[in-house]
Amino acid sequence: MKAHMKSLRIPFVLMALAFAGVAWGQQTPLQTADVEQQMSADEFKAAGLDKLSAQELAALNAWLQRKVVQETAKATESAKEEGRKEVVEKNRGFFDFGSKEAIESSIVGNFDGFAKGRQYTLENGQVWEQIEPASLAGVRKTNPKVKIKPGIMNNWFLQIEGYNTAAKVRRIK
Repeated sequence: MKAHMKSLRIPFVLMALAFAGVAWGQQTPLQTADVEQQMSADEFKAAGLDKLSAQELAALNAWLQRKVVQETAKATESAKEEGRKEVVEKNRGFFDFGSKEAIESSIVGNFDGFAKGRQYTLENGQVWEQIEPASLAGVRKTNPKVKIKPGIMNNWFLQIEGYNTAAKVRRIK
């Protein structure tokens, strides 16, 4: 049982060593040092790696190298996708950028009806300007919920919750 537990620890130790250089920023994944260079002589011996032949040690190092490269590639791809999503979400409404889903938020402060040239600041930080005359006379609300829907040819329409009238807007911030 004790020998079995010891043999299970070796793969975990090796994986930790393989990723240690990348995590600490000491080496790039393509330059990961061999396991015997990452460990002290005592650690190398304690892990039982001194019992491996040169060929076995080379095979282990090759496997670790592939594993580090694979894991780094996965992490890089995941980070790229997260960054792409952030850019798309942050820039929705500018030109024809981002998804075609409606933007739902609330206007910060008072809403006193629609008027051409009026600017609407949303809770999400976006600022939209009304670019055509539209009327919603007599409507006074504080922090009303809004939905900004994309139309054709990069047109966007702001609608106040509970009302059917929509105003054509463009994102300015």
